[in-house]
Amino acid sequence: MNIKVNGENIKISDPLTINGLLNHIGLDDRRVAIERNLEIVPKSNYSVTNISDGDQIEIVHFINNICYFNLLCA
Repeated sequence: MNIKVNGENIKISDPLTINGLLNHIGLDDRRVAIERNLEIVPKSNYSVTNISDGDQIEIVHFINNICYFNLLCA
């Protein structure tokens, strides 16, 4: 399955939820905000929102009140 995360194309082999994606890339779900296909995903839905092929995910990561957009490293 191919998705775009923060503008970068990535390939994932298994179907994932938002929580699964965050675990896959090593982020704590308590310090992020997620947008899926231009819609904000409420934190309460991270474990039930499935990611589909072609989805565009934006992750905003907060550390010490600073916002970081580009999270993925090659």
